[in-house]
Amino acid sequence: MTVPILTARELTKSYGRGPDRFDALKGVSLDIEPGESVAIVGKSGSGKSTLMHLLALLDTPGSGTITVDGTAARSLNGRKLNGLRNEMFGFVFQQFFLNPAASVLENVVLPLKIAGVGARERRRRGMEVLEQLQMADKARNKAANLSGGQKQRVVIARALVNKPRVLFADEPTGNLDTATGRIVEDILFDLNQNHGITLIVVTHDHELAERFQRRLYIRDGLLITTDEEHAA
Repeated sequence: MTVPILTARELTKSYGRGPDRFDALKGVSLDIEPGESVAIVGKSGSGKSTLMHLLALLDTPGSGTITVDGTAARSLNGRKLNGLRNEMFGFVFQQFFLNPAASVLENVVLPLKIAGVGARERRRRGMEVLEQLQMADKARNKAANLSGGQKQRVVIARALVNKPRVLFADEPTGNLDTATGRIVEDILFDLNQNHGITLIVVTHDHELAERFQRRLYIRDGLLITTDEEHAA
């Protein structure tokens, strides 16, 4: 029996105090298996992005536990937690967060530079993922000169350069037109199906969600685990 790559138990997260307190998550539990594709679906304010940030170790829960490939996140100090996150996870967000004045390659290899990887190895690995995403011919271009779809490919390349086992994406096609968004979706599913990367995507797009192996519906900070319950 395989160990889940991600396990959450009774996660809660609140913001504010007193009358201004907002309970974003109210006790969410789930398991995600290696190689799964999972959509976290919900309306704005439902808690779906909060859940993703907790699972990705970008934030800490008010209570509850998160286990990554058998390692309890709460058992790790700051440096080890950062190391686990950087080794295991890649991130693709709706906002591109690219340095517009830097080249495509410079943007892609930034995680490797932060990790202290040498210049030659950074370039090799950066060009490898750009080739994979058919963007190698844009390596010297400034990020500011790219189309929206090209920018999103660069973001995906940056997410892949550390060879993550889990790829998180938050509304990855939200800023793209329908045709370009479909291309980006196909890239993400190829990474899941043909490269074994666990894919976790936050979306309010039910058409996109239907492409996933599993859908987790969030409503008012609570998890509805099945499509049947969601439809009820």
